[in-house]
Amino acid sequence: MLVTISRQFASGGREIGKRLADELGLKYYDKEIIAEIANTAKLDEEYVSKVLENGGYTNFAFSFAHSIPLVSPTPNTVTDVLVAQQKVIRAIAKKGDCVIVGRCADVIAHDFNPVKIFVYADEQTKLERCRARAKAGETLTDKQLLKSFKEIDKGRAKLYDLLAAYPWGAREGYDLMVNTSRTEITKIIKPLSDLITVLSARK
Repeated sequence: MLVTISRQFASGGREIGKRLADELGLKYYDKEIIAEIANTAKLDEEYVSKVLENGGYTNFAFSFAHSIPLVSPTPNTVTDVLVAQQKVIRAIAKKGDCVIVGRCADVIAHDFNPVKIFVYADEQTKLERCRARAKAGETLTDKQLLKSFKEIDKGRAKLYDLLAAYPWGAREGYDLMVNTSRTEITKIIKPLSDLITVLSARK
């Protein structure tokens, strides 16, 4: 069984992915994918993360081969990240029995027949979820947080739309749309896992 999760920022997609993996007895892949992509492309992890979060475009300073800092990525380094991303995701998908969060995994691993999930929520729920996980001393206003949510989601959509036949978040591209607005995530994991089992069986 292969499950991929695309998600709006602060919608709870990462938590759903981890809990579903535990419930279904599957391996879970998320941030560790960045390390593997960086290793494959021989680029700095933070740079790789910025490229993938900003749709393949960034002015973030990076280190090539973990050495001399450079400014402004070249088209070649961005291409290296995207090629490495595909290699890593497909290698994970080939092993099967896992949940992959983000990284355009549903598109890249399409021919492995994953159950594709998109997680979203309303603004108030995302704000509350973000506030609950905020570090001590956090001073951002709601307006600033919402702006950052939109910027992150815009970057995710930009990269996704380079690869996919359907726009990021369009229901036609997924098997299951999950709205976590005003929802306690722990209470929906069991029914979600049952539904995913059914959807996977018909793939």
